[in-house]
Amino acid sequence: MEDTSLGGLTADLVRRTLLDAAEIAAAVTLPRFRKDIAVDNKWDVGFDPVTDADRQAELAIRELIGNRFPDHAIIGEEWDDKPGSSRFAWIIDPIDGTRAFITGVPVWGTLVGLTINGKAAAGLMAQPFTGEIYLGLPGEATYHRGTDRADLNTSRVTELARAKLTTTSPDLFVRPGRDLSRPWNAINSAVLTTRYGLDCYGYALMAAGHIDLVVEAGLKNVDICPLIPLIENAGGVITTWDGGPAEQGGNCVAAATPELHAAAMALLKG
Repeated sequence: MEDTSLGGLTADLVRRTLLDAAEIAAAVTLPRFRKDIAVDNKWDVGFDPVTDADRQAELAIRELIGNRFPDHAIIGEEWDDKPGSSRFAWIIDPIDGTRAFITGVPVWGTLVGLTINGKAAAGLMAQPFTGEIYLGLPGEATYHRGTDRADLNTSRVTELARAKLTTTSPDLFVRPGRDLSRPWNAINSAVLTTRYGLDCYGYALMAAGHIDLVVEAGLKNVDICPLIPLIENAGGVITTWDGGPAEQGGNCVAAATPELHAAAMALLKG
């Protein structure tokens, strides 16, 4: 049955594609995790790591999607964009959290998402070392681990004073040409507790109700777009700091409830 919210694609086909992408990426990434592999730096100044696992996993996902949907665009972290002739585009970050990957910490994940006319419609975060998959489709946010399956729901926290916050690093807020330390310090001081270093896993934990708020800056579209359907279909809210759509990245805030999102936005804007 066609799903109008998926542009005429069936939910079963999109779900299967996302799960297949996670499986073929895991076949590339897991054998290289906690192994001695070469690490390259994308930046001339600073450190933005990339490995053969990143590159080869993305190629495997691209081949799957290209064969299944030859007219769809593909936008990835490691390779040039593939233009499409339809309104569909697949967004890929083969290893979101490469710093975690190269240090043996299992909070990195494979992100794959589907957009329709630029709007995030479906997405997945897979952590193959723990065997966890977080999946978002219209009207559906689910957790998978082996044969276990459970619906995902964000917490009902509405106040900053009760909120558990995460961000990948406080360094995100202070970079050359970017000083967001004042709004970051304001919100960090207002919450119950803050955890660092979770990358995409933090958003998944928010969808599962364990974390209440995620605040980050300088994100790319591949960092966040696949996570939007997961967050929204679990009951959460995600926007940029100025209240716009988060599909293109930038400074983003995700919250478990509309009330918590509004409270966070008031401090970030201020």
